[in-house]
Amino acid sequence: MKYDAIVLGGGKGQRMGLGFNKVLYKIKDETIIEKAMKSFLEDKDCEKIVCVLSKEDQEKLEVKSSKIVFSEGGKERIDSVYNALKKVTSPFVMIHDGARPDITLEDLDNLKKALEEYDAACLGKYAKDTIKVVKEGIITKTLDRKEIFLAQTPQVFKSELIKKAYQKAKEEDLFFTDDTGVFEHYINKAIKAVEAKRKNDKITFKEDLY
Repeated sequence: MKYDAIVLGGGKGQRMGLGFNKVLYKIKDETIIEKAMKSFLEDKDCEKIVCVLSKEDQEKLEVKSSKIVFSEGGKERIDSVYNALKKVTSPFVMIHDGARPDITLEDLDNLKKALEEYDAACLGKYAKDTIKVVKEGIITKTLDRKEIFLAQTPQVFKSELIKKAYQKAKEEDLFFTDDTGVFEHYINKAIKAVEAKRKNDKITFKEDLY
C-alpha cells in the first residue's frame, strides 16, 4: 500500500523553554524529528515525506533523502496540514507529529492493514486510568475507561477524503486539535482505532526528554 507521510515540526515548542524548535533537540546525536521520520524512511511503501518546518529550520535538518520534501508551517496546526496536503500525491497519507520520535515499522504496518478495510485509522492507546469529567474543579461524571482511546499519531487517511475535509475546515475557519477530528466532522465514514505497540508519547515538556 503506497502512501505519503506528513511529519509536522513547524511549532515553536514554547512550553519546552529551549529557545529553539524542540524537534531539533538532539537525543544521542539525532534530532527528535529525524527519529520521528526514521520508520517512514525505512518503509518501502512510503513514497514521500512532507516535512513541515520553517525555512530557517529546514536548513538545520541533517538527514538527507530523496524521499523528503519540505513545506512551511502555518499559523495554526490546521494551516500546516492543509499546506502539506497540497504536496501529497499518493492514494493514502499518514499524518504524524514530529515530536513523537518512537513510531515503529510495526505500528505503520498495522495502520496500513487497517486501511485495507477502512478509509481512516488512528494510532493510540486505550486508557488505563479511570477517567473523570471535571467542571470548575468538581468531578461531574465517571467515564467507562474501556471506551476511552487516547489518540496519538500517525493518523492515516485516504488522501482524497482528508483533503476534502481540510478544504471544508479552511473554508469554515474551524479549529480542530487533530486530523481525525477534521475527518469525523466532515466525512461520514468509520475511523479504525489501532493500538500502538510502543509508548509513542509526544515530547511536550522538558521532563519528557528523560
